[in-house]
Amino acid sequence: MPHLMLKDLPRYECLLEAARVFPDLDPSATEVFLHLLRAGDEAFRVVEEHLAQHEISQGRFGVLMALWGNCQQPDCAPGGALTPAELAERTGVTRATITGLVDTLEAAGLVTRRPHPEDRRMMSVGLTKRAEKLLERILPPHFRRMAWLMEPLGEGERKTFVRLLTKVLTRARGDGDAEKNPALVLSARS
Repeated sequence: MPHLMLKDLPRYECLLEAARVFPDLDPSATEVFLHLLRAGDEAFRVVEEHLAQHEISQGRFGVLMALWGNCQQPDCAPGGALTPAELAERTGVTRATITGLVDTLEAAGLVTRRPHPEDRRMMSVGLTKRAEKLLERILPPHFRRMAWLMEPLGEGERKTFVRLLTKVLTRARGDGDAEKNPALVLSARS
């Protein structure tokens, strides 16, 4: 589902006009923000369409990729096994959401649950051979889509883009909370 519900973004002139009514509106910041959301939605759509061809959702793909990524580590457990809590942490979703994702992946024969090797109270989730074969089919065209999307940017532009997005991400993670940002606290109280 798109995060930005606008198909056509407002022209900069409209943002300037809105800033007259809403003095806190920074037209250039708003323009960049709206373009960021729109581009993210479109990139998400491109990936989602590809995954849908393989009857897999973004959430399930994220779990499979977390397990696959864990398989690439030197001390990897069979099938990249992780606990549900580790999967939730790596994918950025709640434990309840992980439970649902793992349930559907297990029903599809893509992951297995086994008792944790060191703590019998916990379970480990690992990839099946079927999941590994699915990823071998999905990943090459998935990576080609990523390259296609970024193709208009030169190498220097890509590095700059990553640097700029990292700044935004750092701000969103650290200063987005009203308790940490005095400007947001003031506006929340007024």
